[in-house]
Amino acid sequence: MPYLYVHVVKAKELPGRDVSGSCDPYVEVKLGNYKGVTKHFEKKTSPEWNQVFAFAKERIQASVVEISVKDKDVVVDDLIGRAVFDINEIPKRVPPDSPLAPQWYRLEDRKGEKIKKGELMLAVWMGTQADEAFPHAWHSDAAAIAGDTVAHIRSKVYLSPRLWYVRVNVIEAQDLLPNDKSKAPEVFVKVILGNQALRTKVSPSKSVNPMWNEDLLFVAAEPFEEPIVLTVEDRSGGKEEILGRLLVPLQSVQRRLDNKPVHTRWYNLEKYLVIDGEQKKDIKFASRIHLRICLEGGYHVMDESTHHSSDLRPTARQLWKPPVGILELGILSAHGLIPIKTRDGRGSTDAYCVAKYGQKWVRTRTVLDSFAPRWNEQYTWEVFDVCTVVTIGVFDNGQVPGGGGGKDSRIGKVRIRLSTLESDRVYTHSYPLLVLHPSGVKKMGELQLAVRFTCSLWVNMLYMYSQPLLPKMHYVHPLSVIQLDSLRHQAMQIVSMRLSRAEPPLRREVVEYMLDVDSHMWNMRRSKANFFRIMGVFRGLIAMSNWFHQIRHWKNPLTSVLIHILFFILVIYPELIIPTFFLYLFIVGIWNFRIRPRHPPHMDVKLSHADAVHPDELDEEFDTFPTTKSSDMVRMRYDRLRSIAGRVQTVVGDLATQGERLVFLLSWRDPRATALFVTLCLICAVVFYVTPFQVIALLVGFYVLRHPRFRQKLPSAHLNFFRRLPARSDCML
Repeated sequence: MPYLYVHVVKAKELPGRDVSGSCDPYVEVKLGNYKGVTKHFEKKTSPEWNQVFAFAKERIQASVVEISVKDKDVVVDDLIGRAVFDINEIPKRVPPDSPLAPQWYRLEDRKGEKIKKGELMLAVWMGTQADEAFPHAWHSDAAAIAGDTVAHIRSKVYLSPRLWYVRVNVIEAQDLLPNDKSKAPEVFVKVILGNQALRTKVSPSKSVNPMWNEDLLFVAAEPFEEPIVLTVEDRSGGKEEILGRLLVPLQSVQRRLDNKPVHTRWYNLEKYLVIDGEQKKDIKFASRIHLRICLEGGYHVMDESTHHSSDLRPTARQLWKPPVGILELGILSAHGLIPIKTRDGRGSTDAYCVAKYGQKWVRTRTVLDSFAPRWNEQYTWEVFDVCTVVTIGVFDNGQVPGGGGGKDSRIGKVRIRLSTLESDRVYTHSYPLLVLHPSGVKKMGELQLAVRFTCSLWVNMLYMYSQPLLPKMHYVHPLSVIQLDSLRHQAMQIVSMRLSRAEPPLRREVVEYMLDVDSHMWNMRRSKANFFRIMGVFRGLIAMSNWFHQIRHWKNPLTSVLIHILFFILVIYPELIIPTFFLYLFIVGIWNFRIRPRHPPHMDVKLSHADAVHPDELDEEFDTFPTTKSSDMVRMRYDRLRSIAGRVQTVVGDLATQGERLVFLLSWRDPRATALFVTLCLICAVVFYVTPFQVIALLVGFYVLRHPRFRQKLPSAHLNFFRRLPARSDCML
């Protein structure tokens, strides 16, 4: 996008305008209806501003740019002098050309005559937004923004904090001093790190030397700001009393890269006594606690949904592998955006984009009051794993004047999995921006992106497909699903808090939307969508079953005869079975290459089951946790959930019944059925021993494929036998 740049550096020997022979100068850059102003200086004839102004060329409606130096006054600002440039005479600069050197210009009065004193150092050129001066320049499309608010509309790059898992292994304690020595102590340990608090179970050894040997896991972010606070507490007296306290700074904790054991350490506990309402440390206290504390560098700390992670590397940099390629993302434009807020009695949208991949977050500049914003900004990331996802979100800036000063509203989100991209190909495509509202799904507009993945070394990338998805520690010393879910939630909170403290802040609601904070919450719509996804996976098997059913019932006699011939050949030459199977897969894959996807997939309304969702289900999905609805509404939803769970319970019970019948075949729970089965097994053993396998396979195959004339509609004998077997459902209350 072309821009006209004006770099106002400084002035010298400006003529005085007041009694003291001094002036209060500032510079005004005027181009048509656009006007940019520098700050003014008090009593200074040689000021220095060093400020850049950028005017979008597509909005220029004037033939000259006028740079005026004025003296700030109480009533009317006086003109000291000016410099005028013809737009057609301004030189062009294309990076990587060196920046245009500023020059001194003699100032002119209103008649175009040179004034006796006063010069202004300027640089004026035509460039693009790739110019290094662009990010810090004053923009004509944000002329109404001034002061500290300008920072909220500038483009910015953020880095997520480096996250660590903190493992606290509480082993034992010694020489505790309970307040009530007449009762057996019921001791547990509480560990606090920031906003995270966990506790061990009550020690089974109810003594002053309790043992636990429990692991407690936390998430911490560099730079470490808060220590580990550990308290040993006793609840035997009906209330929890602190027996000792310990502070451990994370900077002193050992870092572990693999599953080698960490050295344990004894720590002295401090006890605080309350004397006259004040806490005082008891120096004579001599209790100890045995701990093993370490920072786990071999794990990947998950701060986003596991289904579309953008980074899978371990925390420790020593374990990182070299990058396999480069991701280039061009955030071009959006069109068809709907009004988000009202300004001056009309709809308005101040849109900006946020892209997240790995630890790097980027935020484009905000285009004010436009339903078709153009950003044309390009960003680059190193790629360490192609099976990752880049996320791009579009938001409305609520921090600009007229924005209400509230939250930044979400406009939509796009996810692109890198493994779906061909190497060295530029994908330029528009993606629909879809957002689910309490009233239903709504298309907010379209986002145009340009994406390219460049592979550095094919061998490394292909080798990566044979490697584990997560670092080694996740498999050597795995964490439970409950632990991972809790730690992921804590990591999200830490990342959103740290980024919201940046300047300018990346607001909390933006980070949470990009990280899918609420993706683990249950709702009816997503449950239905996942059920239909499962049905879609089994659709091929169901289609094959229906095709086989048609073959068995001779719907097409020619096809059934051909299948008989193919079956006969495969039984006679069994060595052809496996090669035929893989050849079939190869042919199907080559055939599908013609209809392969040409663009990365986007959000699918039908797949998400958002096009036919009931309003009450949407209301339930947007409900807070815990709920804020009335008791009647909660009771109705609870009854509905019980009804659905009852059907699921029935299906699970039927599966358990079939499994128990298989187990009871040889358990003599039904002596007659087991006797029949055992006798049949003996007969089958003899028959299979004396008869060639190919003959048996042919007989069984032709029996299964026999003509419907030789069938009966009643269930087969072996199915009737299986259904008559007992199950443990008879023993359930």
